[in-house]
Amino acid sequence: MNLALKRSRMRAAAGLLSGALMLTFVGAAGAAEAPASFADLAAKVTPAVVNIASKHKVAQAGDDNGHLPFTVPKGSPFEDFFKHFNERQRPDNGAEAMALGSGFIVDPAGYVVTNNHVIDDATDINVTLATGKTYPAKLIGTDKKTDLALLKIDAPSPLPAVAFGDSDAIRVGDWVMAVGNPFGLGGTVTSGIVSARSRDLNSGPFDDFLQIDASINQGNSGGPTFSMAGEVIGINTAIFSPNGGSVGIGFAIPSNLAKPIIATLREKGSIERGWLGVQIQGVTPDIATAVGLDKPVGAIVSEVMPDSPAAKAGLQRGDVILSFAGKAVDRLHDLPRLVAAAAIGSKADVTLWRDHAEKTVTVEVAKLSDEQVVADANANDNAPAAPTADSVETLGLTLTSLTPDLRQEFGIPDTVAGVVVTAVADDGPAAKRGLQPGDVIEQVGSDPVATPEQVAKLARAAHAENRNAVLLLVNRQGDEIFVAVDVA
Repeated sequence: MNLALKRSRMRAAAGLLSGALMLTFVGAAGAAEAPASFADLAAKVTPAVVNIASKHKVAQAGDDNGHLPFTVPKGSPFEDFFKHFNERQRPDNGAEAMALGSGFIVDPAGYVVTNNHVIDDATDINVTLATGKTYPAKLIGTDKKTDLALLKIDAPSPLPAVAFGDSDAIRVGDWVMAVGNPFGLGGTVTSGIVSARSRDLNSGPFDDFLQIDASINQGNSGGPTFSMAGEVIGINTAIFSPNGGSVGIGFAIPSNLAKPIIATLREKGSIERGWLGVQIQGVTPDIATAVGLDKPVGAIVSEVMPDSPAAKAGLQRGDVILSFAGKAVDRLHDLPRLVAAAAIGSKADVTLWRDHAEKTVTVEVAKLSDEQVVADANANDNAPAAPTADSVETLGLTLTSLTPDLRQEFGIPDTVAGVVVTAVADDGPAAKRGLQPGDVIEQVGSDPVATPEQVAKLARAAHAENRNAVLLLVNRQGDEIFVAVDVA
């Protein structure tokens, strides 16, 4: 059975929610021993936990061919017939479906925190308190990149509220308690421990989830997980599950990530993030060896965007960013968070590792804007080209200068420059690192290459300097990655 990580989107179906994945939160103040009861804590915090119901339009008028495996030409005598057929196939043309989730009040004035996916594209949002009283909610702001949203309800008197705690203080093994709205049943309390920290689910650049084992089910999205001190240290977001139900692996947005975002949404209604203009990848032990670092830390730059702050500051491919604005970049995902939090127009020192030495440059942070997604090039199934007269075998690779025929054979755009891999030795060092025919080596270390001889010369130089590996910048169907290949 394949396990699937599903984003929790709550939709009502026969009173139940469909396929929503919820998250758990970690407790900020752990207990050395299991608590005798969670009753006092539950009584204290559950009045501030709410149920959220939102309406979402599920069908659009004018989609005349929506249920057909073919297109009916406009003006055809069958057009009206199939239009009516489609309308009968739809459950209710233009109908609205209900989505159910959870949230919590963070201010007695009626500010409510939840997940963005609970209310995304909603036509109507209602918040039901623990008392059963329901209020219409106004959307203050959302942040899709972190899946957070802030709502506002107007009540005649101050409402019970809870406060964010310090998620950095939570430890693996600490007790936590989650409260939410599973399956639309209303306020439900579950307990467990923090299973892990800093989980990366590959859902975005700001992944840094807390993992807990308190039972989380459909409808818990957006609800809080509390520490034993009654503070919110996480916000339910996703679960790892084969069937959409809890199997004891839940993920929550840490409170320390959520707090500044919620504060900004309340103040401005939207989020502005800093932009550096680089594409990065993690530094593996092999890459660290190839560039001369003692240990695998930082983020290695695989591309610098033209006219970006990074380009203007002189950053280059192959630079390893070790710190930004005085804060260490220990892991790949540290850098996006640090840059995003920087003030637009501010200047920040960036410490780099380049050519086996540290270097510091100053960048002026720009504003991150929405970017279009470029589709990946289609895979090319053609057989490898036969080596030409100027090919060179090195690193277990047969390398050949780029020619129009090779570009056509491997689908290499005219904008890509370098040396193409035409064959890979089965037991060679390059095969062990996953290189394959059609890959284009654009750079060795920090040096661009245009001929196979240049690659061979730089590889020999690395070997002569007693380096165990050489760093290659490889372009594979439009994607650029660094690969460290053994030379010893």
